[in-house]
Amino acid sequence: MPKFVAVAKAAQIAEGTVRCVETEGKRIALLRKGGEFFALADECTHEGAPLSEGTVDGDELRCPWHDACFNIRTGEATAPPADTGVARYNVRVAGDDVEVEV
Repeated sequence: MPKFVAVAKAAQIAEGTVRCVETEGKRIALLRKGGEFFALADECTHEGAPLSEGTVDGDELRCPWHDACFNIRTGEATAPPADTGVARYNVRVAGDDVEVEV
């Protein structure tokens, strides 16, 4: 059964940045955009690049290896070479903790 797990403090994630968090055996790219937090699987579906090393460009997370893009709200692949989306995780803030549903 899915549950929310604290993965970071809100102050640790600066606006427009991405970082890798690990919980429950999953690597997750956690990012902050427009004051909101988003979480996607931390592996590009093209060749497995760590998306947490990518950049936020508007509502997209750009892969650091081959510039594939993924929508930060849905996980959908929005630019080649990736043609398959990544998992998206629900995120909530509880006090100072950023929690991801896994």
